[in-house]
Amino acid sequence: MPRLLTCLSLLLLVARIEWLFAADAPIDIGSRRELFVDGHLIESLKDARRQLQHPTPREVAIVHDAPWEGAGSGYHSVIHDGEKYRLYYRGSALGVENGKLKTGREVYCYAESRDGITFTKPELGLHDINGSKQNNVIWTGVGTHNFAPFLDTRADCPKESRFKALGGTADQGGLFAFHSADGIHWSLMREQPVVTEGAFDSQNLAFWDATAGVYRAYFRTFTGGITTGKVWKPEGFRAIRTATSRDFLKWEHEADLTYKDSPAEHLYTNQVAPYFRAPHLLIGFPTRYIERGWSDSMRALPELELREQRAAAHLRYGTALTEGLLMTSRNGVHFERWNEAFLRPGPERPATWLYGHQFIAWHAVETESSLPGAPREMSLYAAEGSWHGKGNSLRRYTLRLDGFVSINAPLSGGELLTKPLTFTGDKLTLNFATSAAGDICVELQDLTGQPYPGFTLEDCPPLFGDALNRSVTWKDGGNLSHLTGKPIRLRFVLRDADLYALQFVSL
Repeated sequence: MPRLLTCLSLLLLVARIEWLFAADAPIDIGSRRELFVDGHLIESLKDARRQLQHPTPREVAIVHDAPWEGAGSGYHSVIHDGEKYRLYYRGSALGVENGKLKTGREVYCYAESRDGITFTKPELGLHDINGSKQNNVIWTGVGTHNFAPFLDTRADCPKESRFKALGGTADQGGLFAFHSADGIHWSLMREQPVVTEGAFDSQNLAFWDATAGVYRAYFRTFTGGITTGKVWKPEGFRAIRTATSRDFLKWEHEADLTYKDSPAEHLYTNQVAPYFRAPHLLIGFPTRYIERGWSDSMRALPELELREQRAAAHLRYGTALTEGLLMTSRNGVHFERWNEAFLRPGPERPATWLYGHQFIAWHAVETESSLPGAPREMSLYAAEGSWHGKGNSLRRYTLRLDGFVSINAPLSGGELLTKPLTFTGDKLTLNFATSAAGDICVELQDLTGQPYPGFTLEDCPPLFGDALNRSVTWKDGGNLSHLTGKPIRLRFVLRDADLYALQFVSL
């Protein structure tokens, strides 16, 4: 018995040592750009916090007022393709008049832009709408309700399938696969749907995930819902489901998304895609749907008479509200979702604070800044003005590159300590902003918390300014090549500053 206890004790000791080693195993970030949109690199924060940022409203990018569009236009997709920005959206006359719901034909439309700021509608001559082909319609067949194109970046993607899309509804049998060589002329990849279990009454999308080497799809479901063919029995909350594929036709590994510290709530669209400056990070802009009912605050919101008309058609059309959220994942299934709104309804004004407002387009793109000489920025787009009149619109919003979330500290100071990590490269660069009085200093530590010689806080001249890509230096310079591959921790001391991203680079 003593010998057995000794063996068990040794096994437990070995297991404990292995657990400790695994817990302290450095994260290999290589030369990837790392954002603080999740807590992946954070060991501890002292007098600092992760701060959710919010997009700035800009001009209306496009108005959907053509006869084949209408106040129900939506489910926008934006693709930055070389020097061209491509915009896809559903045209629909869905709306409310005199307290009654009206519907009309659904078509999928195309617009384009050279700057991503204002979009124009080309006359494509492809489909006859009301006796004329002078329109920007690209698709009228199955899947028109929620057609969602993307640019396939897979290295060996055939030219005839350079663009792909999913689209379809439960009563059509599910999601169908489409492809196109030019993003304008589309055809089915096969006659049968490729995903059949789900609700699908949303913008269901897919993309090539180069990091994982698979296609990923994200589509609408209900928690606890059951689908068999065309029969759908919703239960619980509107939710998001995912699947993967090697060939875009056979989908497998289906799973409902899970979240860290987020409550169950209705999520309409998902808008998940690899972030273009850090494609190992999947960023989503789901739409939160909430039914508030009638109250004094609801009656105080804009355009009460129109709200009452919508409520007469159906209560939720008048008293439900929507807004944009932010979430991120590194494995495509488990997401860290901010419970606070990323894109709020904003200042009360006509055509806002309603169901259908702030549905964010899929996905963010890079554009020039409106400030002469300033760095490039992100543009996001969100719908407003649905339900009434001849059409609605898409408003552009801007955000600094990598600027979803920052590590923020007051002027009195705060600290960030990273988990152990290894890197490749010669220089450490930061995306950050400070006040005139604020600054950031960086220290490189070993795993015991001791600073590497020459890389202490005292050796680091304070960084101040507002830059997307500033190199960190120390008294003896900033060359870190001798630390490549060695485990380190980064200690940041911030004063009235925001740190958005870091990256080790080779110069």
